Parts: sequence; C-alpha cells; structure tokens
Amino acid sequence: MLQGWIQITLTLLIVIGTTPLLGRYMARVFMGEQTILDPIINPLERIIFAISGVRPQENLTGRQYAKELLCSNLIMGIFAYFILMFQGWLPLNPTGLDAPSWDLGLHTTISFLTNTNQQHYSGETTYTYGSQVFALGFFMFTSAATGLAVAIAFIRGLTGRPLGNFYTDLTQSITRILLPISIVGGLLLLLAGVPETLAGPATVTTLEGATQVIARGPVAHFEIIKELGENGGGFFGINSAHPFENPNGFSNLLETCIMVAIPASLIYTYGVFSNNRKQAWLVFWMVFIIFVFLVGITAVGEFQGNPLVNPLLGEQQPNLEGKEVRFGWAQTALWAVMTTATMCGAVNGMHDSLMPPGGFATLFNMFLQIIWGGQGTGTAFLYIYLILAVFLTGLMVGRTPEFLGRKIEKKEIVLASVVLLVHPFAILIPWAIVFAFPDTLSGISNPGFHGVSQVVYEYASAAANNGSGFEGLGDDTLWWNLSATASILAGRYIPIIALLLLADSMSRKQPVPMTTGTLRTDTRLFTGVTSGVILILGALTFLPALVLGPIAEAFQLATGG
Repeated sequence: MLQGWIQITLTLLIVIGTTPLLGRYMARVFMGEQTILDPIINPLERIIFAISGVRPQENLTGRQYAKELLCSNLIMGIFAYFILMFQGWLPLNPTGLDAPSWDLGLHTTISFLTNTNQQHYSGETTYTYGSQVFALGFFMFTSAATGLAVAIAFIRGLTGRPLGNFYTDLTQSITRILLPISIVGGLLLLLAGVPETLAGPATVTTLEGATQVIARGPVAHFEIIKELGENGGGFFGINSAHPFENPNGFSNLLETCIMVAIPASLIYTYGVFSNNRKQAWLVFWMVFIIFVFLVGITAVGEFQGNPLVNPLLGEQQPNLEGKEVRFGWAQTALWAVMTTATMCGAVNGMHDSLMPPGGFATLFNMFLQIIWGGQGTGTAFLYIYLILAVFLTGLMVGRTPEFLGRKIEKKEIVLASVVLLVHPFAILIPWAIVFAFPDTLSGISNPGFHGVSQVVYEYASAAANNGSGFEGLGDDTLWWNLSATASILAGRYIPIIALLLLADSMSRKQPVPMTTGTLRTDTRLFTGVTSGVILILGALTFLPALVLGPIAEAFQLATGG
C-alpha cells in the first residue's frame, strides 16, 4: 500500500515542479520574447511562413480567428478522411488492411481532428501504418496545436491584447512546444523499449510450440504526442496498457507526467500574461486540490477492492480486474483520473472495471472539463468560471462586475453561458435517446446502474473531447458512430467560437481604473467563491447522471445487491 501512495505522491511533485518552468517558456514563446530554441526554430518558421503566405504579425478579430480555424480544420479533415478510406491502395500497409466503413471512417476522422481520439475500433486490426502516421498522427499535432492556439488567443483577449494570428499560433505551438518535447520524449520512450519500426507483424513460436503473430509499428513517436497533446488514441487496441506502448514503470511515469504538463502550465502562462502570478497560483492550487481529492477517492476505492468479492477471498484485496499487474491499483487509479482530468483519454487499464468511486471521478472530470481540462480549451473554460464568479459576486454586492480591469457585461455573460450549456446538451440529449430505444440503439453490455454509466460515459467522453470509454459498449454501429460524432463536433467547435468572440469583446474594452470598491480576484476568498460556482454550475448540472450511475452502483455494492 505504501509503495502505491509514494508513486502517486512522486508524480504529483513532478507536476508541481515542472509547471512554472514550462508555463514561463510558453509565455515567452507567445509573447514574442527570446527563447533558447530561437537559433534553430526561427529559420524553419521563416521558411514555413514564406511558403504558406502567412503574415506572422497580422492580428485577427475573433470572427476572423474562428474562420481560419474552421477552414483549416475542414480541409485537414477531408484530406485525412480520404487517406482512411483509400488506405487499402496506399503504401505502408504490411497486413493488407481494407478501408473501414464510411461511418467508422467519418467518426475516426472527426474524433482525431478535434483532439478527442475516441476509438470505435482496434488500432492494429483496422488502420494501416500509413493511416496511423499520415492521418491520425498528423492530427495529434494539429488538433493539440489548435487547442493551444485558442487558449493563447483567449488569454490575450482577457489581458487586453489583440488576439493574434491563428496560423502563427498554430505553427509556433508545433515548432516550439509540441515537436521539441515530442522528439526528446520519443527518444526516451525508445530507450524504455517502445518500438519504432515500419516492419510488419512479427511471427514467433511460443514456449508451448504454438505460432503467435505480434503486432508492432511506428509506436514511439505516436505514443509521446498522444500523451503530450492530450490526444489519447492508441496505436494498439488496448492503448497504454499494451507493453509496446507503455512497457515499464519509467514509461508509465513519463507518460503520466507529460499528459498534464501543458494544461497545468498554461495556468502559469496566464499569470505571466496578466502580470499576476499570485492569481495564477491560487487557481492552480484550487484545481490541484480538487484533483488530489478525486485521485484519493479513486485510489482508496481500488485499494479496498470489491465488497462482493472480498468475502469470497477471505480478506480485503485491491481490485485488480481490468488492470495491468505492471502498474497495479495505484498507478491505474492515478492514470484514470489524470487522463480524464486532462481530457487526454489514453488508458493503462479498463475504466469499465473501476470501482464506483473511480467511475464517479472520471465522469466528474469530464463533466467539469477544467481539472485540468482539454489541451488549451480547459484553461479557457476555467477562466470562464472565473468570469461567471465575478459576475455573480458583483450582483450580490451591488457593483459592476470587472475582470482584469474590464467590465463584464451582457455579451460576455451570454457567450460564457453558451460555452457551459453546450456540454450538457451534447451529453444528456443523446443519452436520453439511447434509453428511450434501448433494444435498437443501446449496445449496453452491463445491466443496471453500471449500464447507465457506460452510456453517459460515451457521450461525456465525446463532448469533452476526451475519447476514453467504459469498454464493452457495442459502439461500432451507425448510431454510435454518428451520434458520438455529433456530440464531438458540438463539444469542440461551438465553445471555441464562443471563447474567441468573448476574448475579442474583452480585448476591445477600455480598462477601468482600480479603486477601493474593485473586487479583487487574486484572493483566497474569491478563489473559494469560484470553486463554489464550479460545483454549483458544473457538477449539479450532471447530478442526476451521477446519482443514477456510479453513486447508485456504490450503494448497490455496499448493500450486497
């Protein structure tokens, strides 16, 4: 038991230590200041901008920024869809795989395009090396960079700066952040034993004399950007529980820390932009405390095991169902909370086998989307809650709400409300439709309350751009592919457009001088109020789903039902 808690504590300490370092570096990149990589990256970026015709210093409005984002994503999506659908005729197909069905190909394309990476397929038996590298791996960089660009534009707007240029932010996100870290991380994974090869599957003879075919491929570079970019889509069907994706304790530690590196550090980046590191640290610790609480209840639930199974064993044993023995209960619990907190979606164990506290924590993360949240967008959602907290607090004390010296008015509140309301609509409406037609649509493999969690998890994962799942759901059908795709699109692009318009509105406001009546947002009291707003507006929206799912399941197990 002690070893498990030490592993969790070590990971959390690494996260705390790396946050200001990476956060400060990202701030320097997007504020146009000198960085250590300038001698290498500057010539490369000049070539990219010259070929593409992008004017790096051009500032866009919120509408223009959103238009460029949507157009680029549309073109990339069409390009990748054709790669998937014609993969049978394209190179790097050593196993001779044919094209997937049109609806699975569409779902996969939209899923990876939007940084969701929800998989209704098994990687090694559905998509070729070429598809995984040139379509899905390509999206792992561009979708993560898109989210990061939105976050930076949002932060610029909040702090009174022009929003910047989407193509410049997209390029710099890749060349200065994602690519350098991926190169170093990929080499470390190679040293840890993760393969990187274009050779076909290996055929070996087992000790029993049987013949076994072992899938392999260009995994190392795919794995590192999967975690760093909060993508989550596995090269293999069992994702990071596969020994070729995650072979040992070192690789597990590296991948766990790397998936939270950017979302945690972006909070500090905001502090540098706003010249208010105090508020950034207060927000960081608020999120960190909620995160640690969720890790704690998940880990305790897994350590205590199943109350229906323990009496049969004659003693209390950890719940090891659906877990890799290489990682055990502690690292599986930490990873499950981390991957849903960061909207990464990678898994090193079966979430469907988690005890009810783990199911509660993973769903809770995806409902809120701010602990730590999606790549870039999670940080933006977090400050949406701060804006709403300022507005509600201002109403209570009878003052005009202000945030960073700028008034919060009707337009900002409407846009903030759109950001938060899209999420429950994208989850609860299709969830209700499934249970209205359970025989024809559901595909549920678990009865009772766990089946409720199974369905709501699928749509929460889609709408939150997470991608993990309570596996066992029969999701490779026309209904699930199309309905999940609709949730993915709504959960990704509607909030992004609203965020950019809100940031644009804030950037155009004249700053208001601070007076003795100004509500300070960099205090412990206001941070506490914000946490209350998060729980009231975020968690209570989904309380019925939590009650009908993991909470009811916990009571059922506790009473022996």
